[in-house]
Amino acid sequence: MMKEDILKILRTFRELYPDAKPELHFSDPYETLIAVMLSAQSTDVQVNKVTPVLFEKYPTVRALADAKAEDVFPIVRSCGFKSKAANIVEASRMIVRSYQGEVPDTMEELTKLPGVGRKTANVVLANAFHIPAIAVDTHVFRVSNRIGLADAKNVEQTEQQLMQAIPKEDWIVAHHWLIYHGRRVCHARKPACGACAVAPYCKYLKGD
Repeated sequence: MMKEDILKILRTFRELYPDAKPELHFSDPYETLIAVMLSAQSTDVQVNKVTPVLFEKYPTVRALADAKAEDVFPIVRSCGFKSKAANIVEASRMIVRSYQGEVPDTMEELTKLPGVGRKTANVVLANAFHIPAIAVDTHVFRVSNRIGLADAKNVEQTEQQLMQAIPKEDWIVAHHWLIYHGRRVCHARKPACGACAVAPYCKYLKGD
């Protein structure tokens, strides 16, 4: 896609979604990490129901590190399998053991934690530490490749292409724009192309 069209799409998203922000609820790096870990294969709505209970009982990373996975699982059961409870407990223990109880702020260190891949790490970097990053979830992957901001076969390639296409200062907010657009307009099965403000630039509609 031509750079001019990319910039037009980004300007359109900025106008459409001026208040774009994470739909998960969190207040510090610890809560950010745990909420994002729980959100894998779950919904933000469901995670937001679970985390107030979880964080009331385990308000710090050290508190969660001292917990047993079997005690945590009943709280987070609605967000997925027992492995999630085990991962958030073990990740907390590793943070206490290896990082003095502070959630690390690099991709290399975050992805050493159990249950943390590049997508989760990028969300944490962007939202907990305000470090420019583009996290590619299912919405970002679908929308960016459908529109033409990327032309990739997997999330890793999509991330790299988006980093090249989008100005670095917009990486964090562009992630939210693409999620908003995917949830509100560019649906997986039946995109609402007739109501889409970026339709004039869209690769999908042009049949490219």
